[in-house]
Amino acid sequence: MLRLGFFLALAASASAFAPTSILPRAGARAAKQATTMQLYGEGKLQGATVNAIPKSERPFMLDGTLVGDVGFDPLGFSEIIDLRWLREAELKHGRVCMLAATGMIVQDVYQFPGVTKTFGNLKMTALHDAAVKQGAMQQLLLWLGLLEIFGGVAIVQMLQGGDRQPGDFGFDPLGCAKNPEAFSRRQLVEIKNGRLAMIATSGMLHHYFITGKGPISLFTS
Repeated sequence: MLRLGFFLALAASASAFAPTSILPRAGARAAKQATTMQLYGEGKLQGATVNAIPKSERPFMLDGTLVGDVGFDPLGFSEIIDLRWLREAELKHGRVCMLAATGMIVQDVYQFPGVTKTFGNLKMTALHDAAVKQGAMQQLLLWLGLLEIFGGVAIVQMLQGGDRQPGDFGFDPLGCAKNPEAFSRRQLVEIKNGRLAMIATSGMLHHYFITGKGPISLFTS
């Protein structure tokens, strides 16, 4: 079950890089809505002055107006797939991995009431397998699947020319978007932390496969 879930997750990730016969090709560069928070040191615009791959030509579609754009696209995906679709996929996987990374760390230092009684001291993928057997993961699959359906409708509307921005589901209970400058900064923070979390989650999973220990217990036991 774990392996099946893993390969399904890979398939879902790969869908973000489907051929252009399936996904609309970007007809123009990213929308000119550059945010003022993309600055380094002396106030240099990130996209205009930073190239992730030195001595290489910056990808045409990545002109620095997209939040977190440093011109990194060695495989040229931005030239064949709509940037809005790519950014939607990046934000979604980043958000999921930020939650996952937090959960992997927390379970090494704290267990919620009732968890030990139900699942014992299982962690990481072992806890996942036990939850699948007991039916807990099936409930998550059902409800998250429904959320994906509604999210898919919003994405299709965006790709067909709607005003929606990638990753925007109108969910802002704390009012983080009220201050445009602060919101711009938070957008950059989110994309950077999401990228880091995707790498961190992969690392924590693989060292669990090798050692059988969580990220904290690996160093404390």
